[in-house]
Amino acid sequence: MPKIQRAILSVTDKTGLVDFARQLAALKVELVSTGGTAKLLREAGITVKDISELTGFPEMMDGRVKTLHPKVHGGILHIRGNASHVAAAKEHGIQPIDMVVVNLYAFEKTASKPGVHFDEVIENIDIGGPSMVRSSAKNFRDVAIVTSPDDYAAIAQEMTASGGELGLATRWRLAQKAFATTAAYDSAIAATLAATSFSEIDFGLPQAGNDFPAILRFSLNKVMDLRYGENPHQRAAMYSDGSGVGVANGKQLQGKELSFNNIVDLQAAWDLAQDFDEIACAIIKHTNPSGAATGKTLLEAYLRAKETDPVSAFGGVIGVNRVIDGAAAEEIAKLFVEAIAAPGYSPEAKEKFAAKKNLRLVEVKASAQKTAMKQVSGGMLVQDADVRPLIEADLKVASTRPPTAEEMRALLFAWKVCKHVKSNAIVYAREGQTVGVGAGQMSRVDSCKIGAMKAILPLQGTVAASDAFFPFPDGVEEIAKAGATAIIQPGGSMRDQEVIDTANRLGLAMVLTGVRHFRH
Repeated sequence: MPKIQRAILSVTDKTGLVDFARQLAALKVELVSTGGTAKLLREAGITVKDISELTGFPEMMDGRVKTLHPKVHGGILHIRGNASHVAAAKEHGIQPIDMVVVNLYAFEKTASKPGVHFDEVIENIDIGGPSMVRSSAKNFRDVAIVTSPDDYAAIAQEMTASGGELGLATRWRLAQKAFATTAAYDSAIAATLAATSFSEIDFGLPQAGNDFPAILRFSLNKVMDLRYGENPHQRAAMYSDGSGVGVANGKQLQGKELSFNNIVDLQAAWDLAQDFDEIACAIIKHTNPSGAATGKTLLEAYLRAKETDPVSAFGGVIGVNRVIDGAAAEEIAKLFVEAIAAPGYSPEAKEKFAAKKNLRLVEVKASAQKTAMKQVSGGMLVQDADVRPLIEADLKVASTRPPTAEEMRALLFAWKVCKHVKSNAIVYAREGQTVGVGAGQMSRVDSCKIGAMKAILPLQGTVAASDAFFPFPDGVEEIAKAGATAIIQPGGSMRDQEVIDTANRLGLAMVLTGVRHFRH
């Protein structure tokens, strides 16, 4: 490959740019730049030519027009091995541009600012940047396009080793990344504008989430290939949205490589634990909680969660909502656990877990999930995430007997856990601790029976949560038979009164949420 002799640098995210520019300059690459980028490089003592020197035109119209010029795009797009292209470039004084280093205006960051005005959002739609990115990527055989600071070090290393060249394989990889970047950028713009009605344009921009976009596109980066999918005959990989938050962007600190099922269970464990403000621990098996609990310490929360079903906890996945300390780690390390998701691990915890070489420790940054998606053949289902909070004031007491204060606390706890159990779901609980979990049954009464059957701790005096209404009184009868004294459920059945009458006959307190928590 020919040496890279001239590069345009025009970036919004200036992370690592000065060091990269210095490395390019050391390789005798002529640097051409725009506005703030040129200013930054000059302040760092790096020689740089203004884009206006290359084009013969000043930057104008508040920076809207600076790189949209034949001497820029001709320098990028002309094919070096095409005689007519080379002749045209020579005739019009167009110099070849061999590298373009561009990242785009921060449109999504601007659009998400509270109270941002429409005009500010519009001004953060990059035009020249994507044009240069696309031109460079199209002509990747002759031009290297660099869209991410993450690539600076590897590019500089390769160029230094080769005396200023970049291999075709690297250029192709960079071109692929570049087109993915512009696709994601345009999708973000389209989604934002789709949620903005014409009448709102003069008054500001509505916050994201008002509407689903007319067109939904994804641009995700592969984090890693997985050994296999849910089963060994299925191939699999994990992709990230690059946000730095959530399970897909988690940092694995130790242990074997993550499997497809590990990741799915980590998400389930993380989601359940994050639903609590109190210190909480969830133990997951096959996406269902085998136990969940809160506690004054993480050790207490873990022990109470494990106590629900210690047999099923074996080989489970754990999620917590606090940094794991040494005391909790010492106890968790006694059990065979596949993986743990936590916001952090103390030095003492890392030391305790170090002996468990295969245990996967994942550090996850919390994120506010706004939407949930599920693939179907030929498309995708998109919905708001099930994050609606519930407090005691939201509840309607339907029974003659209201719940006691202790029962109410237990009901609210059970309701949070129930949301994370596959439908049909019944959760028996005490205050801050699950007692029995009935998950994924085709009839609700069977979930009532299985939840009671799974209970190791005493059921007498527990409460029960149901993710949806009781279609018949038989579920209430089974719950009473198990020993529970209060029920929380959405209500809304044609037989609600019959169900409530049954609760009254059996002496149970019953509260209605008006909210359903199906999880399919």
